[in-house]
Amino acid sequence: MPTDPRAILRQARQGPVPADWRVFTKRRGKLSGFLRGTSHDPDPLLVITPDGAVEYANEGKSLTIVDFHDLAGITLRVNGQSFSDSSSVSIAVWIDLAHRDGRKTKWRSTSFANDLPSIQAFIEAYGAHRALRAH
Repeated sequence: MPTDPRAILRQARQGPVPADWRVFTKRRGKLSGFLRGTSHDPDPLLVITPDGAVEYANEGKSLTIVDFHDLAGITLRVNGQSFSDSSSVSIAVWIDLAHRDGRKTKWRSTSFANDLPSIQAFIEAYGAHRALRAH
């Protein structure tokens, strides 16, 4: 299994991938891609492996890489916001990452923000990684 982030993305695009990988992709909209100047970029891609997560959003943004080996723990965060003139609620979901070196960062997918299946896959993969590392 490749550990180089670009090799992971390449394998996920070309397939097949190992059974313990989760791959999330979506088509880049022609209008939004044109307006953002990303219409010729490959489609967004998020790959979650037993060792971490790699996300490609577009050519103008560097890869987002989370290495589970570097983490001491994670915490799911949710923030809801409603407006007095509306019956709808806006929900933001992210994961706070506590790194072994004491740093704290926030993981929120660029292309799949608030996508519950990708967040669930991240949490499950990290939990499995941590359980296997403990033994």
